[in-house]
Amino acid sequence: MTNKLKKVKADLIAELEKRIADKIIEKTNADLLKKLIEQAGTINEAIMIAELGTTYKRTGFHFDKRLEKMTDTIKFFKKNEKLSFAQDKNALTHKLIIGDNYDALLNLLIEYRGKIDVIYIDPPYGKDSMGEFAQTNYENAITRDNLLSMLYPRLILARQLLSDNGVIFCSIDDKNQAYVKGLFDEVFGESNFQYTLSVVNNLNGNDNSSGMMETEEYCLIYARDKSKFTMGVLSIEDEENNDWQKDELGYWKLGGSLKATGINAPREARPNLFFSIWINEKTLEWTLEKPAGIGFYHLIPLTEGKEMRWYWSKQKFEQDRNEVIVKKVGDGYSLYKKQRPALGDLPNKRGKTTFYSPKYATANSNAELKKIFDGLKMFDYPKSVKLIKDLISLGTIKDNAVILDFFAGSGTTGQAVLELNEENKQKKQFILAQLDEDLDKALKDNPKSESLKNQIKLCDELKRPHRLSEITTERLKRVMTGEKFKLGDNLDIYDIATVANFESTKDKTPFDVIDETLYGKEKLGVKEKIKWVCENFEGTQKSLADK
Repeated sequence: MTNKLKKVKADLIAELEKRIADKIIEKTNADLLKKLIEQAGTINEAIMIAELGTTYKRTGFHFDKRLEKMTDTIKFFKKNEKLSFAQDKNALTHKLIIGDNYDALLNLLIEYRGKIDVIYIDPPYGKDSMGEFAQTNYENAITRDNLLSMLYPRLILARQLLSDNGVIFCSIDDKNQAYVKGLFDEVFGESNFQYTLSVVNNLNGNDNSSGMMETEEYCLIYARDKSKFTMGVLSIEDEENNDWQKDELGYWKLGGSLKATGINAPREARPNLFFSIWINEKTLEWTLEKPAGIGFYHLIPLTEGKEMRWYWSKQKFEQDRNEVIVKKVGDGYSLYKKQRPALGDLPNKRGKTTFYSPKYATANSNAELKKIFDGLKMFDYPKSVKLIKDLISLGTIKDNAVILDFFAGSGTTGQAVLELNEENKQKKQFILAQLDEDLDKALKDNPKSESLKNQIKLCDELKRPHRLSEITTERLKRVMTGEKFKLGDNLDIYDIATVANFESTKDKTPFDVIDETLYGKEKLGVKEKIKWVCENFEGTQKSLADK
């Protein structure tokens, strides 16, 4: 049994134990599932058993599960030397994996288990973007069972890739949001749910002739472990800079009132927080001791003549004297606290669950891509680079964070990471995975698609195969090395190869064709290489025995 399989089994069994404790599954049922998982011969089998054993007892949520295809071939990374590029040997190297993202995630487990800080995914929920899962229903969209079946094993692997303080963001449409959230509750645990963002990407609304204009989609946020995750903050917009001032401690702006409000605001709720403050009406300085002389305003917390209380104690007022703002209000005065930036030297703000900004609009996303692709429309509904940048900012404050997107599409997440690095002088690394979709087949299914025609046209100009991965690669290359952007860094591109169809394997073993340096390892000796391959790639010994 490979080390990778042992760890996956242990994680799945640990989740079963948690479900027993949470009374989601009966102990006798869980014990049987644990025995079956322990007997599983591959990671695929272990995940399938766990998937078939889910009950969704809390929500009554069920779906007919469609399982991943089982094969005996060994799948591994093979560097695409033709498409990869390096600008500076000392620069950061990012990764793009071309192939089924399930295989990509299995291979990433070897090097990145517990090391991914942020995952962002925008899973396909249209009939033309689901590959072999794209069985359609009467509404000309994928069946929900297929969407959930496709996502389940990938989320299981994604969870194992996340660090203990990591987080995953998932964009989803209105129709599927509730069901996909139920799936995330199952895989990540309801206790690790953070927020559902309403992302306004078209304030004018999309007219779907249903009676209302659709203005937003959704984004789910789940922590790997909520107790260890800290939500980040967002940088402020240029037009918001005028709200901020600077003193000897740094940036600040007017914060909340220091007079309590709400059900526990009356004096009797916290009598010790009711006291007098005297304001010097010339200098606006204040004191807790009654001063001698005139020119002082006696301030107590009153609301419509009723005695209330302060939020701060006398000790807190004295301790944070420089954080108090005195404002003239009508014939009296009010006290406010200074709001400080949460992190760093620059002003920032907390995110809101209604994620609205004109920069998130689909129209702006299309404009961004047209700048890269010489005015051509290349994708119908691309995500905004600025949206992904803000999500990453909420997900981590680490300068060297690792960001994963295993539904890479046009490569927006890659560009977002590059721009954040450029703006903040950071070293975040992106890892993208994208299915190598056939553009000719896609155009045959959608003969009127302008974006698909433009993608094929570009492939012809580049003298490359008609594959979506070529478009993803070209976008990243233009952003990283082009005249308009030149955001730098290096890009390694991996294909998913197999022992069965790898062209040079007729007289070679998996130990010859698998390159350990693509998994963060130094070159190994023969014995060490054999041991490492056997520990990390299922079916190695079986494949050798067949030769």
